[in-house]
Amino acid sequence: MRIHTVSPTDSFSDPGREYRASEPGVPLRCCLRKSLEGEPVWLFRYSPPFGKGPYAEVGPIFTHVECPGSILLDRLPVELLNNPRILRSYNAAGQIHDGEVVEPGSFDRVIEGLFNDPSIEAVQVRSVSHGCFFFAITRA
Repeated sequence: MRIHTVSPTDSFSDPGREYRASEPGVPLRCCLRKSLEGEPVWLFRYSPPFGKGPYAEVGPIFTHVECPGSILLDRLPVELLNNPRILRSYNAAGQIHDGEVVEPGSFDRVIEGLFNDPSIEAVQVRSVSHGCFFFAITRA
């Protein structure tokens, strides 16, 4: 699998973005971990690339102002998967194929099952409580 993150420079497309000098504990979409005390972050509107047309959504996300870390793009980020998450699968036309709530410990199995369907192009990982986008997954 390939994990797709969000670059802090994506914040520049939102003129309403907000700078936060410190916002500890928020899920960062750039390095896929939670923010630490004293780390400057952007809060901005973002539309994930895999939902298209009426399925394109815009929602708030956080990234570092300047991301100091890097992640392995072929492994699930454990720190952001310690709670149930929504997995939404999309076909090549950007339409929602299916969605389900997945419990911690089941992500690899469920994602593998989704990608066994050749019509699935991408999977979005989202918050259960707010529906916010965390990251996307495609086949490697």
